[in-house]
Amino acid sequence: MQTILSNIKIQVNPKIYVKDPETSALGKKIIQESIQLIDEIGFDNFTFKKLGERIGSNESSLYRYFENKHKLLVYLSSWYWSWIEYRLVFGTSNIDDNFEKLKKAITIVTEKIQDDTNTEHINESILNKIIIAEFTKTLHTKEVDEENKEGFFLIYKRVINRIIAIINEINPEYPFAKCLVSTIVEGSLHQHFLKDHLKTITDCNETVNPSDFYIDLVLKILKK
Repeated sequence: MQTILSNIKIQVNPKIYVKDPETSALGKKIIQESIQLIDEIGFDNFTFKKLGERIGSNESSLYRYFENKHKLLVYLSSWYWSWIEYRLVFGTSNIDDNFEKLKKAITIVTEKIQDDTNTEHINESILNKIIIAEFTKTLHTKEVDEENKEGFFLIYKRVINRIIAIINEINPEYPFAKCLVSTIVEGSLHQHFLKDHLKTITDCNETVNPSDFYIDLVLKILKK
């Protein structure tokens, strides 16, 4: 699977960027260092000026790739969910038992992420921390409906719909598959956040992870 993934170009909606950052050394540097900087100071404190100073480039050169920092965050989240989708597709492709397939799918979208060495300029482990802390900022904006029409969140929705399809195979009569899966995907980010910052209001810890909780929840619901 790692060999296959290393030969696949992660696809991101071209409407999100001005110039594809994957097409130049500077573009890849922008992505690499923006991930590091957002993780260090948070998205609210992140600016193109600070990023430009970090990479030794004029601020204006960053705008040749992204209109603003919101579009950059949408790009990073789209890249992340596209990477998750590839892992989801290949990770479940040879599993015949639908319950086992569902457990694998839930694990992929809820587990703690390790860095994928096949992507040299993107540290997925750090990017996962950004998604946990900042992903809702891509959605909770006044422009969300227009950006949704432009397909900015298509990959994220596609990840969810792939898991919905597995649940429908197991129990086509279950009426809340969409609610269940969207709760799993977004809820797991929240549980990871609680585990790291508000430990007293989650059961997740170093030995119990969000995957354990959501697999237990889903199996109990679908096996009723």
